[in-house]
Amino acid sequence: MSDVRVTGWVGWGWFAGTILIIAGAIDAIYGLIAILQPGSAYFVVTSGTLFLFDVAGWGWWHLLIGVLLILVGLALFTGATWARVVAVILASLNAVGHIFLLPSQPWWSLIVIALDIFVIYALTVHGKELAVREA
Repeated sequence: MSDVRVTGWVGWGWFAGTILIIAGAIDAIYGLIAILQPGSAYFVVTSGTLFLFDVAGWGWWHLLIGVLLILVGLALFTGATWARVVAVILASLNAVGHIFLLPSQPWWSLIVIALDIFVIYALTVHGKELAVREA
């Protein structure tokens, strides 16, 4: 018998799965837009600093992360332990990726980073309840 019992906090796991699916869909759409648009460079000038992005590379990165986030978000609903571990890693990578976008998209990046932190919290503190609920 497991020492973990299912409480109302299991909703945090469902929250994490839902957020990962939504974030993955948004990232995948951003990635597709970046890949399919003409031109290969994007310039942003903020506070006298010039940022240069390779749009196609950025697009492939976000498409890959987006698809992985969707798949792991769906797997979280099964209570799989591997899904919790991979979800924490992907949410961390997603947060780090948005730290680099802070100069050009500060509000959006802060929102995504905050949601990634909530997902990491949900899966590290209350994630075991998902597996117990499914057992």
